Amino acid sequence: MNDVVPIFLSVPRAEIGYVKFIFESYEGVAVLRTIDRRAGLLVVLAVPDFLDQARLVVAALAEEIACREVPPPPGSEDLLGPDLGEMTDEEERS
Repeated sequence: MNDVVPIFLSVPRAEIGYVKFIFESYEGVAVLRTIDRRAGLLVVLAVPDFLDQARLVVAALAEEIACREVPPPPGSEDLLGPDLGEMTDEEERS
């Protein structure tokens, strides 16, 4: 995966939407994917040319909310596949 550089983040569940909104506002810098929404595990897929800017956004988030970079979890090889944080209808109801 040379097209993007993954940055794995742990954030409070309540802040996932906010973090996603922040990265979306920096159009073209990175895409954010939810790996495990219950655990607050996200991955920022940064474009190599904008990696420095993506890391600056992560650093600013770390000062603002409880956001920290974490090592890649097992099974995180296919980061461009289906959103791993999506829940089934049954999980949503529980």
